Amino acid sequence: MAIPQPGQSAPDFEVLSDTGETLRLADLRGQRIVLYFYPKADTPGCTKQACAFRNDYSAYQQKGVVVLGASPNSVEQQAAFKTKYDLPFALLADHDHRIADLYGIWGTHRLRTEAGVEVDYTGILRSTFVIDEQGYISHVFLGVDPANNSREMLDLL
Repeated sequence: MAIPQPGQSAPDFEVLSDTGETLRLADLRGQRIVLYFYPKADTPGCTKQACAFRNDYSAYQQKGVVVLGASPNSVEQQAAFKTKYDLPFALLADHDHRIADLYGIWGTHRLRTEAGVEVDYTGILRSTFVIDEQGYISHVFLGVDPANNSREMLDLL
């Protein structure tokens, strides 16, 4: 599927969170949402990204913004990741990459490693979507830097 663009409706989904409870995007209507996708729980870049959102979480709360993280991990893996790093927001278990498919970010991507080598990678393109109170995409960020993603979102909001 194509990546949804600003002004389009955010693709709705229903998925299990790290608690094993069902989360429906439509149930969050009326709130601004930062939905960030990461490749794999408890890996260096993903941990850096999650911990940055954790460290900034009170600022998101002050702005009334819901933070959701999603990756193709199981409920159990998401729960362990959340506990290990004391993450205060929901992690979505997109184990069948259904949500990533809806948002057009699952597939083979050409990435540059830290050593500057280009490689093909199949999985999630690290991305962040900002969804407004009416359920529309307001901003799309593709190939985000895990260390700076949270700060960039706060500056935007």
